[in-house]
Amino acid sequence: MMTETASMTGRLGPEIDISVSCRLWEEALPNAPALSRNAAQAVLLEYGPDLTHIEASIVLADDAFVKGLNRDYRDRDRPTNVLSFPALEPDQGIPARGETLTEVPVMLGDVVVAYETAAAEATEEGKTLGDHLSHLVVHGMLHLLGHDHQTPVTAEAMEKLEVDVLAGLDIANPYGDGHPAAN
Repeated sequence: MMTETASMTGRLGPEIDISVSCRLWEEALPNAPALSRNAAQAVLLEYGPDLTHIEASIVLADDAFVKGLNRDYRDRDRPTNVLSFPALEPDQGIPARGETLTEVPVMLGDVVVAYETAAAEATEEGKTLGDHLSHLVVHGMLHLLGHDHQTPVTAEAMEKLEVDVLAGLDIANPYGDGHPAAN
């Protein structure tokens, strides 16, 4: 298992911890940690520069690991592409810089991506694994920030945010015609 921490010592920015627990990610996509970090930071930049005190964790895992989490936390005994585990309560909101009692970053939560499911979806949808990983990380990070897709209205709003963030990363609209959204 490889762990790579985004050290922001000396400069402001969110801390994104990346753990690669499935060697298949490293074999198929050696830059998976960097792509994951870029996608997570792109989401946080959409919320403004004041989210520099945020910390999040991304785990690049396999289907077996994600299946266990999905079973234990969602009562669904099957793998899925991405799971998010927010550390904050939905109504809690993210405290602004300086509102916390310590200088310790605010933990936003964890995003876990399953290799086999993500790779199969990328192939099936005609996307690169890197672009699909970025999309799944963006999707997971938006869940950590309180977004959901439980209703048509919230799903449409969340998809628009995903498309906008991905366009900033020069990644095609995963819901549309294959062209990046206009910024």
